[in-house]
Amino acid sequence: MNWDIEAPNVVTEARFRELVESGYSAEILCQESAHKKGPSYYGVWIMRVVSDEGVEKLLVTARTRTTYNDIKIREFKTITGVVSFLVGIGFSHADVPLEDGQRTTHKLAATDKGGSK
Repeated sequence: MNWDIEAPNVVTEARFRELVESGYSAEILCQESAHKKGPSYYGVWIMRVVSDEGVEKLLVTARTRTTYNDIKIREFKTITGVVSFLVGIGFSHADVPLEDGQRTTHKLAATDKGGSK
C-alpha cells in the first residue's frame, strides 16, 4: 500500500470535502462536553465522513514537516471552529452535539451543493 496516496480510514480536508460533495454524510462526534468560557463554547469535536454503505473515514490534519508526517485526527476546540468548517464545505446549517459521546450527521442538500457564499 502506498501510504502517501491515502491511509486507510482517514482523509485530509480536501478529500473530506470531495466525499461530502459526492454524497457521503459528515458526522460530528463530541469527544469532550461543551462548556462556556466567556462568549464562546469550548469542547472537543472530531469529524468523519460516512458513505451510505457504512464506510467511515476520520478527518485528519494535513501532514507537514513540523509534525514529521504524522497522521493526527483533526480536533476542533470551539463550536465556532466546527460551524466555520461546515459552512466552508457548503452546509447551510449546523447541528453540533454538546455532550461527550453524542454525534450528529449532516448531508449536503441539493440547494447546498452550490458551495459557500
